[in-house]
Amino acid sequence: MEVAQQEILTQAPAKETTKVSGSVALLEALIAEGVDTIFGYPGGAIMPIYDALYDYNDKLNHILVRHEQGGTHAGQGYARTSGKVGVVFATSGPGATNLVTGLADAQIDSTPLVCITGQVFAHLLGTDAFQETDVINITTPVTKWNYQVTDANEIPEVIAKAFYIAKSGRPGPVLIDITKNAQIQLFDYEGYTKCEHIRSYRPKPIVRTQYVEQAAALINQAKKPFILFGQGVLLGSAEQEFKAFVEKSGIPAAWTVLGAGAIPTDHPLNVGMLGMHGNYGPNVLTNECDVLIAIGMRFDDRVTGRLDKYAKQAQVIHLDIDPAEIDKNVKTTVPVWGDCKETLPLLTALVEEKKHTEWVNLFNDYTRKEIEAVIHDELNPTSGEMTMGEVIKQLNDLTKGEAIIVTDVGQHQMVACRYAKFNNTRSNVTSGGLGTMGFALPAAIGAKYGAQDRTVVAIIGDGGFQMTCQELGTIMQSGVDVKIIILNNRFLGMVRQWQELFNDRRYSFVDIQSPDFVALAAAYRIPGKCINEREELQGALKQMLDNKGSFLLEVMVTKENNVFPMVPQGCSVSEIRLK
Repeated sequence: MEVAQQEILTQAPAKETTKVSGSVALLEALIAEGVDTIFGYPGGAIMPIYDALYDYNDKLNHILVRHEQGGTHAGQGYARTSGKVGVVFATSGPGATNLVTGLADAQIDSTPLVCITGQVFAHLLGTDAFQETDVINITTPVTKWNYQVTDANEIPEVIAKAFYIAKSGRPGPVLIDITKNAQIQLFDYEGYTKCEHIRSYRPKPIVRTQYVEQAAALINQAKKPFILFGQGVLLGSAEQEFKAFVEKSGIPAAWTVLGAGAIPTDHPLNVGMLGMHGNYGPNVLTNECDVLIAIGMRFDDRVTGRLDKYAKQAQVIHLDIDPAEIDKNVKTTVPVWGDCKETLPLLTALVEEKKHTEWVNLFNDYTRKEIEAVIHDELNPTSGEMTMGEVIKQLNDLTKGEAIIVTDVGQHQMVACRYAKFNNTRSNVTSGGLGTMGFALPAAIGAKYGAQDRTVVAIIGDGGFQMTCQELGTIMQSGVDVKIIILNNRFLGMVRQWQELFNDRRYSFVDIQSPDFVALAAAYRIPGKCINEREELQGALKQMLDNKGSFLLEVMVTKENNVFPMVPQGCSVSEIRLK
């Protein structure tokens, strides 16, 4: 028996191997994972990977960004519109540390990224070698997983794990640091196998049907149920399942900033945006509902306001893929762990078909109050300087709500999120949790590569634009078609609003001077236009949208216009101010 087994072993064909470098193994891994676009910036410690990339131009499209932070935001934009993993290359030292803001942004907004950094030779680690930093310890708090490769033999398996971890469960960023010796080392390459399981990692919790049944029972008994939905619906590709649940249950649904687009803006049960600058009804009626159903959202402080005054009258059902979010901020009556693409159909099957007409009409009554107090004048001014809201309204009219809207951070972000129309999923790309100024321009570049058949419009403030305006060079060199609207109010507007309302108009260092943005764009061979008059707006927007290629439109808007409604910090959501 032993002899027979030995004969079988000796006769078994050996795996075919090929001698390749670590760099080649990395690129082959990316191709096997379906990567088509890389955003990056070369340097000494990652040079072997870039040398290998020279022979892969027909398979991998590399976009040369102008700053590594821009690379991470471009990767985020790509991931958010495509549903795939964004990939970023950077060198060691300052190249790697420049990724940190983007990694933190991706971590808090659950965006799947794989960042590859070069590192000094393994024998130099810990010697303070040129451009050496401890990128693993620096990025540990802002990544879902990170790992340092010092031997090329590890590369196929580590990259497979990186992609699996980045995109599975609650997505997030992963960083793989590869020493230079591992990049050039030749080893016996046996091919690439995708990772589908890691013993110590469970990306999705087990769905417990008893909790689904308890949730359905609460919903069926409710008189005033209310749905809060977030990006988890989009990340789980559960838009159709969510729509079916909303329509069968007849429950009004409001969205977080990152949840926008999970159902169309104009859906009759979509009652608006939650949070500090959200809509009037969803905020006030949070404290009047009897059952609160949170789906794929994390009860961020900008949504809840004062936690000790948040929905204390309601029984709370929380559907989330990440058990750490359950009870983190708001005490849950019934937790429903699991991927909402799996849990929502189970819940929908058990809920009774209802209309909740009077309850929905109450939201509509609050909407009418908000239109009268705020929205009408913001969207339809007849005199004075232009408002941000009317720019968004005119853009809606021209794009029919079909465009991808990428926003930076500030007043323009809240105005765009409030008033833009999102008829399709994955149409709202913004920095939610971290609130990163400078996000929009590079993110819009990535968003266009992730959805090349769609119109991408970046809406940016004059302050945020100047943080990453060097990425105009990326647009120039790549020829990517991004429409850029700068809403210029000559202030750091959101900080100024707070200083006006809460610091007695003590405008401390918020009056920002800007260059000639149109001339700056022209220096990068991008056409542009600046308008001051309302009568010019529609024609200028149409010119921007019709232009073949990128276009920059600067719109001079009123300097001291505030974004309302607003929940002041430290107040309950029911204390929202209309003016």
